[in-house]
Amino acid sequence: MSKEMLEEVLESKIEPVIDDAMKKYLGVRMAEITGDISDKLLHSPLLGLKIDFYLSFKESKKKFKQRFLRKLLQMKHGNISEVARLTGVDRRSIHRLVDKGRTRKIRKDLLKPYYLKQKEVEGIIGEVLHNYEDIVRVGKMEKMYEATPRISKNIVDELPDMEMSLKEAEEEFEKEYLKEKLKENDHDIVRTAAKIKLRYETLLRKIKKLELQ
Repeated sequence: MSKEMLEEVLESKIEPVIDDAMKKYLGVRMAEITGDISDKLLHSPLLGLKIDFYLSFKESKKKFKQRFLRKLLQMKHGNISEVARLTGVDRRSIHRLVDKGRTRKIRKDLLKPYYLKQKEVEGIIGEVLHNYEDIVRVGKMEKMYEATPRISKNIVDELPDMEMSLKEAEEEFEKEYLKEKLKENDHDIVRTAAKIKLRYETLLRKIKKLELQ
């Protein structure tokens, strides 16, 4: 699904879910909260895909590629040819990245990305609500917080997966991974490069390319 189509889904299906929840638990609809949650969902293309920030850049990227391809295989019910077509990756490369044992148990793992996606959406809702605690009555906000698991499930049920090539997914991974590691190291590029086991020049080039500074 393209970004434009996702925007349409957010407006027509997701935002009404958020509005209804606010009306029920806060007693009023707040366009700012709805807009903030919707915007974060729009700019979170990797929902449901775990990133290992404790690993080095190359190790984490390899794990991410495996998870990305597994998720697509789950969405396409194990159809490697379809995943190869969508991602621009040849079948052999997919077989190398995703072991055969994994492809045989694809259907058993269908709920894992859904659960992870739901928890991430729950985190997004909580993060946005935190920004509005000063203007919403404590009792009302507590009810909204308590309802976030249910609200996030309703959102995920309506939220489609964005289809992207492996190259696009890797770029999104690099943005998220490097942004987090730079933050951890107070944006000290030399220290960050050492921590993630990447050459300073390579990291600097990626920072400029991804516009992280």
